[in-house]
Amino acid sequence: MNESPKPKDAHYARLRRAHRDAKRESTTSPGVRSASPPGANDGPVRLYGIHTVRAALDNPERRIARMLVTRNAMARLGLEDASAPSFPCEIVSPQDIARELGPDAIHQGVMIEADPLPVRRLDSLVDSPLVLVLDQITDPHNVGAIMRSAVAFDAGAIVTTMRHSPQESGVLAKSASGALEYIPYIQTKNLAEAITELATLGFLTIGLDSDEAEPLETVISGPRIALVMGAEGKGLRQKTRQTVDRLACLSMPGRIRSLNVSNAAAVAMYAVSRRPQ
Repeated sequence: MNESPKPKDAHYARLRRAHRDAKRESTTSPGVRSASPPGANDGPVRLYGIHTVRAALDNPERRIARMLVTRNAMARLGLEDASAPSFPCEIVSPQDIARELGPDAIHQGVMIEADPLPVRRLDSLVDSPLVLVLDQITDPHNVGAIMRSAVAFDAGAIVTTMRHSPQESGVLAKSASGALEYIPYIQTKNLAEAITELATLGFLTIGLDSDEAEPLETVISGPRIALVMGAEGKGLRQKTRQTVDRLACLSMPGRIRSLNVSNAAAVAMYAVSRRPQ
Protein backbone atom coordinates (compact mmCIF):
# COMPACT_ATOMS: atom_id res chain seq x y z
CA MET A 1 0.00 0.00 0.00
CA ASN A 2 1.44 3.39 -1.02
CA GLU A 3 1.94 5.91 1.72
CA SER A 4 0.75 9.45 1.16
CA PRO A 5 3.59 11.99 0.87
CA LYS A 6 4.55 13.82 4.02
CA PRO A 7 3.73 17.58 4.03
CA LYS A 8 7.42 18.55 4.05
CA ASP A 9 8.18 16.19 1.14
CA ALA A 10 5.24 17.58 -0.82
CA HIS A 11 6.44 21.12 -0.11
CA TYR A 12 9.89 20.44 -1.50
CA ALA A 13 8.41 18.64 -4.49
CA ARG A 14 6.42 21.79 -5.28
CA LEU A 15 9.55 23.88 -4.96
CA ARG A 16 11.42 21.61 -7.35
CA ARG A 17 8.59 21.74 -9.89
CA ALA A 18 8.41 25.55 -9.62
CA HIS A 19 12.16 25.76 -10.13
CA ARG A 20 12.02 23.60 -13.27
CA ASP A 21 9.22 25.77 -14.65
CA ALA A 22 11.25 28.93 -13.92
CA LYS A 23 14.27 27.46 -15.72
CA ARG A 24 12.17 26.66 -18.80
CA GLU A 25 10.77 30.20 -18.86
CA SER A 26 14.18 31.84 -18.44
CA THR A 27 15.82 29.81 -21.20
CA THR A 28 13.11 30.73 -23.69
CA SER A 29 13.31 34.46 -22.99
CA PRO A 30 15.62 36.39 -25.36
CA GLY A 31 18.99 37.35 -23.87
CA VAL A 32 18.46 35.41 -20.64
CA ARG A 33 19.69 32.06 -19.40
CA SER A 34 19.28 30.19 -16.15
CA ALA A 35 21.63 31.14 -13.31
CA SER A 36 22.01 27.46 -12.46
CA PRO A 37 24.54 25.90 -14.85
CA PRO A 38 24.81 22.15 -15.37
CA GLY A 39 26.15 20.62 -12.17
CA ALA A 40 24.93 23.45 -9.96
CA ASN A 41 22.29 23.07 -7.28
CA ASP A 42 18.93 22.45 -8.93
CA GLY A 43 16.88 23.10 -5.81
CA PRO A 44 15.93 26.29 -4.02
CA VAL A 45 18.55 28.44 -2.30
CA ARG A 46 18.31 29.57 1.29
CA LEU A 47 19.11 33.23 1.86
CA TYR A 48 19.37 34.83 5.27
CA GLY A 49 20.27 38.06 7.03
CA ILE A 50 18.41 41.38 7.14
CA HIS A 51 20.20 43.13 4.25
CA THR A 52 20.21 40.02 2.08
CA VAL A 53 16.51 39.28 2.55
CA ARG A 54 15.46 42.94 2.24
CA ALA A 55 17.23 43.15 -1.12
CA ALA A 56 15.62 39.86 -2.23
CA LEU A 57 12.15 41.14 -1.25
CA ASP A 58 12.74 44.28 -3.32
CA ASN A 59 13.93 42.33 -6.36
CA PRO A 60 11.03 41.60 -8.76
CA GLU A 61 13.09 38.82 -10.40
CA ARG A 62 13.49 36.88 -7.16
CA ARG A 63 10.88 34.12 -6.80
CA ILE A 64 10.43 33.44 -3.10
CA ALA A 65 8.79 30.21 -1.92
CA ARG A 66 8.61 30.78 1.83
CA MET A 67 9.98 32.81 4.72
CA LEU A 68 10.86 32.01 8.31
CA VAL A 69 11.11 35.17 10.41
CA THR A 70 11.11 36.35 14.00
CA ARG A 71 8.83 39.20 15.08
CA ASN A 72 11.85 41.42 15.71
CA ALA A 73 13.23 40.75 12.22
CA MET A 74 9.80 41.44 10.71
CA ALA A 75 9.87 44.90 12.25
CA ARG A 76 13.41 45.50 10.94
CA LEU A 77 12.29 44.42 7.48
CA GLY A 78 9.31 46.76 7.58
CA LEU A 79 6.75 43.95 7.35
CA GLU A 80 3.64 44.63 9.39
CA ASP A 81 2.42 41.04 9.70
CA ALA A 82 2.94 37.57 8.33
CA SER A 83 0.05 37.94 5.85
CA ALA A 84 1.68 40.87 4.01
CA PRO A 85 4.02 38.86 1.72
CA SER A 86 2.62 37.02 -1.31
CA PHE A 87 4.32 33.78 -0.21
CA PRO A 88 4.06 31.61 2.92
CA CYS A 89 5.53 33.39 5.93
CA GLU A 90 5.93 31.72 9.32
CA ILE A 91 6.70 33.48 12.61
CA VAL A 92 9.34 31.44 14.41
CA SER A 93 12.03 31.69 17.05
CA PRO A 94 15.72 32.30 16.24
CA GLN A 95 16.40 28.71 17.30
CA ASP A 96 13.97 27.40 14.67
CA ILE A 97 15.92 29.17 11.92
CA ALA A 98 19.25 28.00 13.34
CA ARG A 99 18.03 24.41 13.22
CA GLU A 100 17.40 24.75 9.49
CA LEU A 101 20.58 26.66 8.60
CA GLY A 102 23.06 25.28 11.09
CA PRO A 103 24.86 27.00 13.97
CA ASP A 104 27.35 28.97 11.85
CA ALA A 105 24.81 30.99 9.84
CA ILE A 106 24.35 34.55 11.13
CA HIS A 107 20.70 34.75 10.12
CA GLN A 108 19.58 37.81 12.14
CA GLY A 109 16.15 36.27 12.58
CA VAL A 110 15.12 35.72 8.96
CA MET A 111 15.53 33.13 6.21
CA ILE A 112 13.87 32.70 2.83
CA GLU A 113 13.80 29.85 0.35
CA ALA A 114 13.85 31.04 -3.24
CA ASP A 115 14.67 30.05 -6.81
CA PRO A 116 18.13 30.99 -8.14
CA LEU A 117 18.14 34.21 -10.14
CA PRO A 118 18.14 34.28 -13.93
CA VAL A 119 21.14 36.14 -15.34
CA ARG A 120 21.91 37.99 -18.56
CA ARG A 121 24.02 36.82 -21.45
CA LEU A 122 27.33 38.52 -22.17
CA ASP A 123 25.93 40.25 -25.24
CA SER A 124 23.52 42.19 -23.01
CA LEU A 125 26.48 44.03 -21.42
CA VAL A 126 27.42 46.21 -24.40
CA ASP A 127 26.33 49.38 -22.60
CA SER A 128 28.21 48.58 -19.38
CA PRO A 129 31.35 50.65 -18.77
CA LEU A 130 32.86 48.04 -16.45
CA VAL A 131 32.68 44.25 -16.09
CA LEU A 132 34.57 42.13 -13.58
CA VAL A 133 35.87 38.69 -14.59
CA LEU A 134 36.94 36.22 -11.88
CA ASP A 135 39.33 33.40 -12.79
CA GLN A 136 38.49 30.50 -10.44
CA ILE A 137 38.11 32.49 -7.22
CA THR A 138 36.55 29.84 -5.00
CA ASP A 139 35.93 31.53 -1.64
CA PRO A 140 32.29 32.74 -1.45
CA HIS A 141 33.28 35.35 1.16
CA ASN A 142 35.76 36.92 -1.29
CA VAL A 143 33.32 36.75 -4.19
CA GLY A 144 30.58 38.26 -2.02
CA ALA A 145 32.85 41.12 -1.00
CA ILE A 146 33.81 41.66 -4.66
CA MET A 147 30.10 41.78 -5.58
CA ARG A 148 29.48 44.48 -3.02
CA SER A 149 32.32 46.62 -4.39
CA ALA A 150 31.22 45.93 -7.97
CA VAL A 151 27.75 47.30 -7.22
CA ALA A 152 29.30 50.33 -5.51
CA PHE A 153 31.35 51.08 -8.66
CA ASP A 154 28.38 50.39 -10.98
CA ALA A 155 29.87 47.35 -12.72
CA GLY A 156 27.56 45.72 -15.24
CA ALA A 157 28.19 42.10 -14.25
CA ILE A 158 30.49 39.61 -12.62
CA VAL A 159 31.61 36.84 -14.97
CA THR A 160 33.14 33.65 -13.61
CA THR A 161 33.48 29.94 -14.27
CA MET A 162 30.87 27.25 -13.65
CA ARG A 163 33.50 25.09 -11.94
CA HIS A 164 35.86 26.27 -9.20
CA SER A 165 33.66 29.22 -8.26
CA PRO A 166 30.86 29.57 -5.70
CA GLN A 167 27.30 28.91 -6.75
CA GLU A 168 24.46 31.12 -5.58
CA SER A 169 24.06 30.36 -1.86
CA GLY A 170 23.28 31.84 1.52
CA VAL A 171 26.98 32.30 2.33
CA LEU A 172 27.63 34.12 -0.95
CA ALA A 173 24.53 36.30 -0.57
CA LYS A 174 25.27 37.14 3.08
CA SER A 175 28.86 38.10 2.21
CA ALA A 176 27.53 40.31 -0.59
CA SER A 177 25.13 42.01 1.86
CA GLY A 178 22.35 42.33 -0.70
CA ALA A 179 24.56 42.94 -3.75
CA LEU A 180 23.68 39.54 -5.26
CA GLU A 181 20.26 40.99 -6.11
CA TYR A 182 21.74 44.02 -7.89
CA ILE A 183 24.36 42.63 -10.27
CA PRO A 184 24.22 39.76 -12.79
CA TYR A 185 26.38 36.80 -11.77
CA ILE A 186 27.22 35.06 -15.05
CA GLN A 187 28.87 31.65 -14.95
CA THR A 188 30.43 30.29 -18.12
CA LYS A 189 31.89 26.95 -19.15
CA ASN A 190 34.96 28.48 -20.82
CA LEU A 191 36.41 31.67 -19.35
CA ALA A 192 38.82 32.28 -22.23
CA GLU A 193 35.92 32.23 -24.68
CA ALA A 194 33.98 34.62 -22.46
CA ILE A 195 36.94 37.03 -22.35
CA THR A 196 37.23 36.83 -26.14
CA GLU A 197 33.51 37.57 -26.50
CA LEU A 198 33.83 40.59 -24.21
CA ALA A 199 36.67 41.85 -26.43
CA THR A 200 34.48 41.52 -29.53
CA LEU A 201 31.78 43.52 -27.69
CA GLY A 202 34.22 46.42 -27.34
CA PHE A 203 35.71 45.78 -23.90
CA LEU A 204 39.42 46.25 -23.28
CA THR A 205 40.23 43.11 -21.25
CA ILE A 206 42.91 43.72 -18.61
CA GLY A 207 44.36 40.95 -16.46
CA LEU A 208 45.64 41.98 -13.02
CA ASP A 209 48.97 40.39 -12.12
CA SER A 210 51.23 41.62 -9.32
CA ASP A 211 54.34 40.54 -11.26
CA GLU A 212 53.60 42.80 -14.21
CA ALA A 213 55.60 46.04 -14.43
CA GLU A 214 52.99 48.13 -16.24
CA PRO A 215 50.72 50.02 -13.80
CA LEU A 216 46.98 49.64 -14.30
CA GLU A 217 46.38 53.39 -14.57
CA THR A 218 48.62 53.59 -17.64
CA VAL A 219 46.82 50.72 -19.38
CA ILE A 220 43.20 51.81 -18.91
CA SER A 221 41.69 53.28 -22.04
CA GLY A 222 38.40 53.31 -23.91
CA PRO A 223 34.78 53.44 -22.79
CA ARG A 224 34.45 49.79 -21.68
CA ILE A 225 36.82 47.88 -19.41
CA ALA A 226 36.75 44.22 -18.33
CA LEU A 227 39.02 43.64 -15.32
CA VAL A 228 40.18 40.05 -14.93
CA MET A 229 41.17 38.93 -11.42
CA GLY A 230 42.92 35.68 -10.51
CA ALA A 231 42.69 33.60 -7.37
CA GLU A 232 44.94 34.39 -4.43
CA GLY A 233 48.16 32.42 -4.59
CA LYS A 234 47.59 30.97 -8.08
CA GLY A 235 46.82 34.25 -9.84
CA LEU A 236 45.65 34.18 -13.43
CA ARG A 237 45.83 30.88 -15.26
CA GLN A 238 48.16 30.72 -18.25
CA LYS A 239 45.31 30.49 -20.75
CA THR A 240 43.70 33.56 -19.21
CA ARG A 241 46.98 35.48 -19.38
CA GLN A 242 47.28 34.63 -23.06
CA THR A 243 43.67 35.67 -23.81
CA VAL A 244 43.40 39.13 -22.23
CA ASP A 245 44.34 42.22 -24.23
CA ARG A 246 46.72 43.61 -21.60
CA LEU A 247 48.35 42.62 -18.32
CA ALA A 248 48.87 45.17 -15.57
CA CYS A 249 49.59 45.54 -11.88
CA LEU A 250 48.37 47.78 -9.09
CA SER A 251 50.91 50.43 -8.11
CA MET A 252 51.76 49.88 -4.43
CA PRO A 253 54.74 51.83 -3.07
CA GLY A 254 54.70 50.10 0.34
CA ARG A 255 56.61 47.07 1.53
CA ILE A 256 53.63 44.73 0.97
CA ARG A 257 53.09 44.21 -2.76
CA SER A 258 49.92 42.10 -2.79
CA LEU A 259 46.39 42.48 -1.45
CA ASN A 260 43.47 40.22 -0.67
CA VAL A 261 41.66 39.70 -3.99
CA SER A 262 38.53 41.50 -2.84
CA ASN A 263 40.59 44.52 -1.78
CA ALA A 264 42.57 44.44 -5.02
CA ALA A 265 39.32 44.33 -7.01
CA ALA A 266 38.00 47.40 -5.16
CA VAL A 267 41.23 49.35 -5.79
CA ALA A 268 41.23 48.35 -9.47
CA MET A 269 37.60 49.37 -9.94
CA TYR A 270 38.34 52.71 -8.27
CA ALA A 271 41.21 53.25 -10.73
CA VAL A 272 38.85 52.54 -13.64
CA SER A 273 36.24 54.92 -12.24
CA ARG A 274 38.83 57.75 -12.08
CA ARG A 275 40.01 57.42 -15.69
CA PRO A 276 39.52 60.50 -17.89
CA GLN A 277 36.28 60.32 -19.86
